[in-house]
Amino acid sequence: MGSDVISKIVILFLVFIAVLAMFGKLRIPGAKRLASAKCRKCGRYRIGKGPCPCTGKAS
Repeated sequence: MGSDVISKIVILFLVFIAVLAMFGKLRIPGAKRLASAKCRKCGRYRIGKGPCPCTGKAS
């Protein structure tokens, strides 16, 4: 009786992990656009259409 409950819990846990693995393989929408929004020189995210501050005038 006790081992029956434990086996059900283990099976439910394994099913839950399998479902998480399936969702983990999905691609995040917009990931390519987000990666292209980074500066190639310093790696910071650029906001807007202007140049990155690292390429501007030195202060």
